[in-house]
This record gives sequence, C-alpha cells and structure tokens, in this order.
Amino acid sequence: MSKKDQIVIKGARENNLKNVSLTLPKNKLIIFTGLSGSGKSSLAFNTIYEEGRRRYVDSLSSYARMFLGGTKKPDVESIEGLSPSISIEQKTTVNNPRSTVGTVTEIYDYFRLLFARIGKAYCPNHNIEITSQSSKDIITSIYKQPQNSRLIIYSPLVDGEKGTHQNLLEKLKKEGFLRVKVDGQLFMLEDKIVLDKNVRHVIDLVIDRVALTEENQNRIAEAVDIACDRSGGIVKVENADSNEILTFSKNHACIYKDFSISKIETKLFSFNSPYGMCQNCKGIGVEFKADWNSLVPEPWRSISLGGIKYFENTVNTQNLEWQEFEVLLNHYGIDKDQPIDEIPEHLLKYLKHGSDEIIEFDLTSSGGTHRRYKREIEGILDKVERLYYNTTSDAIRDWLKKYMGSFQCHVCKGARLNSNALAIKLGQKNIYQFTQMSIEESLDFIETLTKTFSESEIQISKIILKEITDRLTFLKNVGLEYLTLNRNAETLSGGESQRIRLATQIGSNLTGVLYVLDEPSIGLHQKDNMKLIETLRKMVDLGNTLIVVEHDEDTMLASDYIVDIGPEAGHKGGEIVAAGELEKIVENKKSITGKYLSGEWKIEIPKNRRSGNGKTITINGAKQNNLQNISVTIPLGKLVAVTGVSGSGKSTLVNEILVHGIQYSLGLAEGNAHKKALFDSIKGLENVDKIVPVSQSPIGRTPRSNPSTYTGVFDDIRDIYANVEESRIRGYSKGRFSFNVAGGRCDRCSGDGFIKIEMHFLPDVYVACDDCDGKRYNRETLEIKYRNKTIADVLDMSVDTALEFFEAKTKIVEKLQILQDVGLGYIKLGQMSTTLSGGEAQRVKLATYLQKKPTGKTLYVLDEPTTGLHTHDVKKLIHILNRIVDNGDSVLVIEHNLDVIKCADHIIDLGPDGGIKGGRVIASGTPEQVSASEISYTAEFLRKILKLKT
Repeated sequence: MSKKDQIVIKGARENNLKNVSLTLPKNKLIIFTGLSGSGKSSLAFNTIYEEGRRRYVDSLSSYARMFLGGTKKPDVESIEGLSPSISIEQKTTVNNPRSTVGTVTEIYDYFRLLFARIGKAYCPNHNIEITSQSSKDIITSIYKQPQNSRLIIYSPLVDGEKGTHQNLLEKLKKEGFLRVKVDGQLFMLEDKIVLDKNVRHVIDLVIDRVALTEENQNRIAEAVDIACDRSGGIVKVENADSNEILTFSKNHACIYKDFSISKIETKLFSFNSPYGMCQNCKGIGVEFKADWNSLVPEPWRSISLGGIKYFENTVNTQNLEWQEFEVLLNHYGIDKDQPIDEIPEHLLKYLKHGSDEIIEFDLTSSGGTHRRYKREIEGILDKVERLYYNTTSDAIRDWLKKYMGSFQCHVCKGARLNSNALAIKLGQKNIYQFTQMSIEESLDFIETLTKTFSESEIQISKIILKEITDRLTFLKNVGLEYLTLNRNAETLSGGESQRIRLATQIGSNLTGVLYVLDEPSIGLHQKDNMKLIETLRKMVDLGNTLIVVEHDEDTMLASDYIVDIGPEAGHKGGEIVAAGELEKIVENKKSITGKYLSGEWKIEIPKNRRSGNGKTITINGAKQNNLQNISVTIPLGKLVAVTGVSGSGKSTLVNEILVHGIQYSLGLAEGNAHKKALFDSIKGLENVDKIVPVSQSPIGRTPRSNPSTYTGVFDDIRDIYANVEESRIRGYSKGRFSFNVAGGRCDRCSGDGFIKIEMHFLPDVYVACDDCDGKRYNRETLEIKYRNKTIADVLDMSVDTALEFFEAKTKIVEKLQILQDVGLGYIKLGQMSTTLSGGEAQRVKLATYLQKKPTGKTLYVLDEPTTGLHTHDVKKLIHILNRIVDNGDSVLVIEHNLDVIKCADHIIDLGPDGGIKGGRVIASGTPEQVSASEISYTAEFLRKILKLKT
C-alpha cells in the first residue's frame, strides 16, 4: 500500500493516549472499538478529526475563521495523508424551535420550490381553484367596505429586497408622486429617506388617498389600474379607519371575491419569513398561554381550599385581587366551596375568561379605603396571561411561568404558515399536509402524485422531485422511515440526529472526505442495522474514508479494518491492542473485544427469570403520538425491557406517559406535563412511592459541575481536607475547599481553572489560568495536603486511583465503588460535566441514586443505558441493574441491545413497525415467550441469541 493510500499517525498523546502510532488504510470502513474510556474518541475525534478540521480552518482567511470556532492543535507528533474531515456525532445539536426534520435535511426547501413552481392556488373558504381578478372584480370587493371609509391605495413595488433603493425613490419623486410607505411607516418623498442596504425592505407607493363613496368610484378605479400597472397586477387597499389591509391581484383570486393571493414564491412557504409565517405564532406553530391544568392541578379541591394555585395564599383574605375575583364568583353564582370539577361548564367559562358584561363593585384596601369600580372583570386565565406578558419583573414572570404552557396555535393549527401559503396545493394537499406524512408515506404519495402531472408539470418538477426522493430514500435507508418532516428537530434523539446528518452527507455526494462517526447504530433496532451498514459502505464506495467508533458486532463484521484500543479504560487504556482485519482481533489474546467476538467470553443468559413481587402498574388507553389506544401492564420487582423498532412508541409510552403519570401522582410534575400525555388511566400507582428517571441529559449546565460534586463525594473529600491539622491551625472550614465560592478558590479565574480570551476577529481562546495553573485554587489552599496530595491533585485523579488513595475512608470508598461498578472507573473526579457523553452522564446519575437505600417501591427508568458501552461494560451494567432488582426495587429499560433484552425478566415489545405502522403491543412476557412471536422483529433476533443457551 502506497503512502498516498494511508493515514499515518505518530505520537498521539491526547487525553489518555500513550504516544500512539498507527497506520490506517484510506477509502475503507474502519472501526475503532474498545472499552468505554479506553481512548477511542480521544484518537478518532480529539486527534484525527480535530487535526483535519484545524488544517482546513487554518487555510481560510482570518475573517472566515472567526465564524468557525477554536482550532487548538491536538497533542500529536504528526499525521500524514489526512483528508478534509467531517464529524458526525450522536448529539442533538439543534436548539432552535423552528428547525424540523424537513429543514435540517433541506427536503423542505425543495418542497417550497416544488409548490412555488407547480402548486395550484385554492380558496380556503370554498376549496375551488383560484382564478385571476379583473379591475371590475377588485372594485366590487373594495366597495364591500363600509361607506365613507378612508382608503389608502398602494402599489407594492419592493417586497423584501435588500438595498437602499435610492434610485427608485428618486424616480418616483420626479414622476410627481408624494408619499411612500416603507416597512410599515409613511414618508413624504421630498424627505430624506435613508434605508439600510443590508436589511430587507417593503416599499409601497401611495397612489391615492380617497373616501369610499359612490362619487369617487371612477377615481378609485383609476387608482387601482395605476397601482396594478406599476406593480405587475397587485394592489393594496388600506382602510385607515380599521387599519385593515386588503391585497388584490389580477393574477389569483377566488371567483366569489372573498380571497385573493399575490405572487406565489418560495418565500411564501417559509415559516421563517414574514411573508409565509402565521402572524399569530410567528411560525413556531405553538403559542404560550395560561394553562388551566397548571393553575388547577387538583380539580377535586374547592376554590376556598386553594384549588386555584394563583389564589392559594390569598383566598378569603383582604387581598384586592382576590376581592375582585370574589365579586366575579358572586356575580355569576359560582360556589367557592364547591369542588372545581363539579362547577358546571357554563359557569367555568366565567372563571376562566371573566365577565362578558360591565360589573359595578367596591374594593376595600387593608387600610380601610373604599373605592368603586365599573368594568369587566378578568378570568383567571386572562389575568395570568396579561400579567406574564406585561410585567417588567423577572421574578414575577418566573413565578407566573409555572402556570403557563405551550399550546397548538389556534390560528394555523400548528401548521406554522399563513392562510395564503396553505391555500396552495398539490394533489389536494398543502405543504403542511405533505410534512405531516412519514418519510415512507411521502415516497409513496409522490410516486402516485407524479402520475397525475401534465407534460409541462413533469418537465418543471423532474429535477426537484429527484432531489426530494433521493433524500427521502437516504433517510429510509438509515432506519428513519417513521419520522415526519414536520417533527421538531429538538425532539430527536442523539442517534436520530446523527443518522439524519449521515443521510444528508450521502446526499451531498462528496468524495475524498474523512468521516468520523460516533456509534451510528445507537437507537437502531437490529432490523435496520443492515440498511445502516449498506449506507456506510455506499459512502466508502463514493471514495471516502470512514472511521466509526462502534461496539456493534454486526458493524465490526462488515468492516474492512478494526482498531481495538485498550486494553482497559482510563490510565489502563490508551494503547493499540490490535489493528487489522477481524481475524487479527479475534486471535489477539490481549484483546477483550476479540474474546467476545470469538465467543470465549459472553454475557450469560439467566438460568431463571424472577417472578417479581406480584404487583403491577397498568396503563390503560394510551394514545399519545402513534400509540393506538393500547393497554400495558408492567410487572414490578423485575427487570423489564421495553423493545421495538425505532419509532414504535417506546419513549412515548415510558417517558411521556408512565414517568409523567407517576410524577404527577406523587406531586412531582406540573399539571401541564400530565395533561399532554394522552391516556385513560394508570392503575397500581400505590405500588410505587418513588420514580427515578435516569436520563442521558448532562449532569450540570456549566463546566463547574463534575462527577464528584454530583455524586456528593466531594463534600466528604472537603471534610477530610478541612480536618487536616494545618487547616485547623489556619481556621479553614469546609467551604475553603470549594471552587464555587470566594475564599479558597483562585480569584483570577473564579475557580474555573481557565481564562477565556476574546480574540475579536479570531475565535475565543481558553487558556489555563496563569495564577493557579489550571488547579482552580489559590496558593494558600493548595498548601493544605492530605497524604501529600492537594485538593486539586484529588480532582485530577481517576475514580480508580481515588479508590486506592482513599481506601481507609469507608464513606468515600462506598460512593467511588459504585462509580467503578457502573463502568466509570476511568473518569476523573473533577472532569467537567460538559465533556461527559450522554451515556457517561446517565451512569453518573445511576451511581448517585444507588447510594440511597432501596425502598422496595422505587421504579428506575433508563432510556438506552447501553449507549457508548462495550460488551464488557454492558455485562457490568446488567449486574448493577440486577442488583437493584434483587434489593427489592424495580427497573424498566428502553433498549435495543440484545444482551440486555435476553437478561430481562419481562419484555414488552411494541411495533410491528415505526410511525403509524407501530404503536401496538406485539408481544409481552419472558424472553422465551416473546421469541415465539411470528410478527415481532425483536423475536426474530431473540430466537437466534437464545439458542446460545443450549
């Protein structure tokens, strides 16, 4: 193999890598595997990808570099043969509520283009195709306004174009026109009108200002013709009395003269553009309003007993707000001592939205002052909403926020677009209805739709449809056929986000690129795994090199080259154990991965399944998202696995219904969260007194959070340092050893350990603090030592090292031992929470919860806990989960990993497919019972693995 066909890495020392040197073949599918924390990501992402990115960014101008973030050189001697690199990680990086699957994949952009080119306009009131309007039609519509209305007739000349437009304004002035409306504001043309060239502007020329009378009909008709001539057939008519603006077009209008639409352009279908967005929700699809269920979480209470949370502390007092509200109650005969859920609906509307008439009433202040009022009285929903949006106090707004909720926009019904955009249809569907379909449904519908196209429509749409179908097919091939294009990108899992970016990259058809992927099989059912592998192979066939950090056995078997990093984790890892084809890994006696691949080591199937404690939780009538009115019984005192293909409804059932339902019953969740989950009832809640959802969200929002602070072990460590003799002599308390408060921490970096340097036209740079050298503490604090180590030295220790260091301190050892047991012996005590993966954060949380004594009525809920885990670590995790159940509590996991599934006591399998083809219970019972199902995909793979038992 020639040098140009290789990537040669020498002396990689990033994180725990021990001067690693490695040669990788180009244009191959390469797998990096090894135990969690062995150094896979350090080599793949922190070294190879970062160096490739750094070289590309450094080749750009300083102006371009300021938009691309920092480019720190990795700790590596040299890398030769490196191509431009692209990283695709398993992180949900989109935090914009406007982003959807359609916008992220750019499919929605092509749909906008398709609708703009061949879409047909329909009147939303009569559902008939819109025809052009004549001048006579426009005049007739104008005269439907009230007589003597003051009208302003405009000719729209500039519609959202950047520039100063000085030439146009000067030309209009020379032609004798007097006024223009620019961005909603009227100007005299003789005035100096200065416009920002970088901002999009709207310029309407005032043709005439006239009263709507019969005598002025000819004048109005003439103004309409002039407006249309200058604008290409469009005229705007503003009623100055009502501020209503009507747009008429000689191009598109309903024959009944009650709806017209201007030029159909791509921006009309953008919910990010003022021309297409719903003006009520501004293109978000939801509105933030007062929520009845949050204000009245316990409707069986009466108002007097605090049933309305807003008045909980002021009911039946001299509070003026309460006095006014009580007037409302008395006026309509609403009994404040009656349970709220027994108040008739026709009276509840006054409670919620206030009086529909003027009421005269007196209020008395605490000082005895009487005042008479005569006005309508607000209902509780209107009051909370008004105060939330009008208050200038952040504290009051934060307090009121808990009574607010997100609701579907009542104007656009969640479509995000205005009525003009939704009036354009293809195959009797508007663009929003297209995005409501799943990927698979969209492909089928487009195939049917094209058969109805005329010759000209086929010619116009041919290239556009190819781009759409190609991208939809790529998404289907990576196991995402159940997703809808209008799915909010914020709600995607890390695995889904990664596979979407993967599909987008395939669509770009790039060649000669180095792709670095992080466990693309995460969240993917075995059924879809082969399609993912085919996708990866296609990227290689295009002429790219793929480095995939992966633990999945099928992916390893399909690879060209495997690099096993280890032999263990943390300081016991960071070396190349074996590199080459599969056989080389299997034959290597030092390779833990090889032992599992060969079958020498394996996760044993339990000889017996636990019978549980005889108690259950039953969810009845679950119909949230795609769940099809199902009832599910979850046995307690067992390890229960919820399985099924991606999109089958697992997360909806467990996270949105079960977790929220139990939290609500225990008083731990707001009513709004409970209301959103659609189900009839949950029975057996008395069998649970605590629910512990162990998610993969970060353990802290700032770099100050770390495993030692989250688990509480740092408190114990600070106690030890506070009791050192020198500390007692100096009078140092426990607080002296906290980097979150002034006193013992470094003043210059405020305990961060690093300084942020703003480079203005270059990316911000983070450098170790000069004063403390990154140790976070001041010199005096670091003079205190325990067993010859400072508090900063301890924070720099791995869990494994700290266990040995504090072996005599039982309390600390107990907490650290659990971290080691969940496979986190390699992480450092002071490691910033922002650097932990989702799987690591989840296991830190699990270790924290395991410190507490079992109650026998606690339910632990974990969503894909095997994320990022090597088979050897999965074995440890299963041991921990079994320990929880054996101690009397219950565990429920959402999982695709067959090693976990085969070890479960009970399985609930949803499906059979994703999206609308899922949402049903396909099978339930022990793994042996589920494997007998003929329609379950999980059963198909379970049958193969259970044969290992014999």
